[in-house]
Amino acid sequence: MRYEELTIEGRNAVLEAFRSGKTIDKLFVQDGCQDGIVNTIKREARKQDAVISYVKKERLDQMSETGHHQGVIAFAAAYAYAEVEDILAAAREKGEDPFIFLLDNIEDPHNLGAIIRTANLAGAHGVIIPKRRACGLTSAVLRASAGALNYTPVAKVTNLAAVIEDLKKEGLWFVCAQMGGESMYRLNLTGPIGLVIGNEGDGVSRLVQEKCDFTASIPMHGDIDSLNASVAAGVLAYEIVRQRMKEG
Repeated sequence: MRYEELTIEGRNAVLEAFRSGKTIDKLFVQDGCQDGIVNTIKREARKQDAVISYVKKERLDQMSETGHHQGVIAFAAAYAYAEVEDILAAAREKGEDPFIFLLDNIEDPHNLGAIIRTANLAGAHGVIIPKRRACGLTSAVLRASAGALNYTPVAKVTNLAAVIEDLKKEGLWFVCAQMGGESMYRLNLTGPIGLVIGNEGDGVSRLVQEKCDFTASIPMHGDIDSLNASVAAGVLAYEIVRQRMKEG
């Protein structure tokens, strides 16, 4: 099955997309547009908690594929999002302790796709991403995941820190990848676990890091001081896999 990131242009087309229940990742509106149908589109976008960006006409002209955007362009997800409960249910169905990846503002689609691929191969039950300041499920992500997106549920949430608090009530504990943390080889990474991976440049945000139970660092002996986000996710994920296999 082939999934494409859907660009929707024009007032009627965008309004119909919202009303038909399509998952809209982002809505771009021309600065200063205040007429009736545009206000209706913005109202529908707020109902769905879609991210709205106000931009100049020149920016919309550059983004437009048709040349007839009428002041509005929407980007729909290339793939349907799951709910957090779907991820927990997947773990229950397999009779396994939940193993979830939580990605704090991963912006590069190739990194996001590679992490989803790793999550699938490591036996994780799903991936959680934030709605804002992060890449959504575009066709580039699908390609980079090498099809893993067909098998690994991805949930999109408004507040990652709040979701961590909710999942703690379900018995999960959380480890985030961060330089200066405890060596991952010294940590007990068994049981119901959430692995938190941060942004390519800034790492895990302070608010999310404060919600985590442990910070884990990956021992490094080379001449540069950091790993790509998707590589770091793979290294930590497979230490979790190793410890789970040992325990099992």
